[in-house]
Amino acid sequence: MSDGLFTLIAAPRTRGPARLGLAVSKRCAASAVARNRLKRVIRESFRQHHVQLPAGDYVVMCRPAAAAQPNAVLFASMAGLWKRAGRKLERQRD
Repeated sequence: MSDGLFTLIAAPRTRGPARLGLAVSKRCAASAVARNRLKRVIRESFRQHHVQLPAGDYVVMCRPAAAAQPNAVLFASMAGLWKRAGRKLERQRD
């Protein structure tokens, strides 16, 4: 699933906690400062939502438009993606 800022890939796991993978490239954000900011926002969003997420592997990929957005917009985008990914994995388990 994706929106204009991020792409989220979710794969179910049989046990254990939710795990996060990141792919934030130079193409997405040219400077290391911008890439690190995006990674911090994604990690913090995952930390806030991982308790509600079903066990799974989650990979977040960045899109170039994300680097220009303020943190509040990034957090809102990630919150929506976490919710959609959680529903998707719950449906796959049933």
